[in-house]
Amino acid sequence: MRKLLIRLGWTFLVLFVGIQFFRPSRTNPPEAAGEAIEAKAPFTPQVADVFARACSDCHSNRTDWPWYSEVAPVSWFVANHVNHARSHMNVSHWHEYTDSEARRYLDKMCRLARGHDMPLASYLIMHSEARLTDGEIEAICQWAQNAREALSAAVAE
Repeated sequence: MRKLLIRLGWTFLVLFVGIQFFRPSRTNPPEAAGEAIEAKAPFTPQVADVFARACSDCHSNRTDWPWYSEVAPVSWFVANHVNHARSHMNVSHWHEYTDSEARRYLDKMCRLARGHDMPLASYLIMHSEARLTDGEIEAICQWAQNAREALSAAVAE
């Protein structure tokens, strides 16, 4: 039994070291001036703080890649999670969204925050500071509503 446990331990170790060579792409593409969300919908100071600690890691090109994103298989999960989130909405590429899409995303930000669907529970496990208070959720929703109205007014002109 002891030999079996030793062999299993060595097998696990070799596999663990081996998978470290299969690294996912972890990128933070540069942001061009005027292309991020702040250019069209400037943040209030409170919303800027919330975005920095609860949204930007996944929904922008400003991802802070933590140490554990260097270790497989966790690195695969984190990189996939960020890439998936960016594909849904990337505030660093806000200029690419039509006014209609931007208004829809602004509505969705508020709805997902109010429903406690964002940030994801899996993100909050390692980032408890990203948990939103009721006041922060209302600040996001108020900012989103103001930004949505500003977009609508600009389209109407």
